[in-house]
Amino acid sequence: MPHLANITIYPIKSLDGVVLTEAVLTAGGALTHDREFCLVDGDGKRINGKRTAKVHQVRTTFNLAAETVALQALGGESLQTFHLHRDRAGLQEWFTRYFGFPVFLRHDTHTGFPDDPYWKGPTVVGAETLDEVASWFPGLTVADTRRRFRANLEIADAPSFWEDQLYAEEGSVVRFAIGEVTLEGMRPWPRCAVPSRDPVTGEEDAGFQRRFAQRRQATMPTWAAQSRFDHFYRLCVGTRARGQAGRTLRVGDEVKVLETITDGVRTDSGALGGAKT
Repeated sequence: MPHLANITIYPIKSLDGVVLTEAVLTAGGALTHDREFCLVDGDGKRINGKRTAKVHQVRTTFNLAAETVALQALGGESLQTFHLHRDRAGLQEWFTRYFGFPVFLRHDTHTGFPDDPYWKGPTVVGAETLDEVASWFPGLTVADTRRRFRANLEIADAPSFWEDQLYAEEGSVVRFAIGEVTLEGMRPWPRCAVPSRDPVTGEEDAGFQRRFAQRRQATMPTWAAQSRFDHFYRLCVGTRARGQAGRTLRVGDEVKVLETITDGVRTDSGALGGAKT
């Protein structure tokens, strides 16, 4: 049976992830600590991988219990550790020096900082899907693919692109359960420039988007709602988590598709955001 094989959260949006064995849903529908912080400039505009490839060259190690983060820039100074709350000024100063302009850290424990203002739930991808995508690019490992696409939940014991059955035609959503948590799948996630870059150096892989789209179209499963693909540079499923506050996702939880319901909301409106980074 399909089951939850991996949980990854990204405490500071766009930076390195933390692998967990379980995660609790917030009242806002996000995973606790996922994209709980984000970096912004003096105008309040987010600093992410879509904006600058320098984001990829920052290595972070989080201690969630101690509420600390250790930072190091690729080829830069030695590792420095900051408390995410008490050392906020020092943390902001580190990023200001690194990027070369004023940087501030924002904090939100309710929904975090998703790109999509409506669908704030965890993103889902298949373990076999990541393996398949890695096979499209010589030298790309599954670990590399995982870091490029930055999904929260990884489903194993299912064929490639099994997760494409977790969304339906426009105006409908698919309800599915992972253990005690019920989620609603909304759309195949449109991707940005981030997956086309080396996740460590930020170097662009020429032709990545074109090759990905060609192979994605060629391997489209029969269970996918193909009308949702105005383009084929899409991977992972965006979700909504309503009424799930305090419930826990655990590695090993069984995944079950429950039903498709008419929701009425436009899940792929141009007003909505792109890929979660």
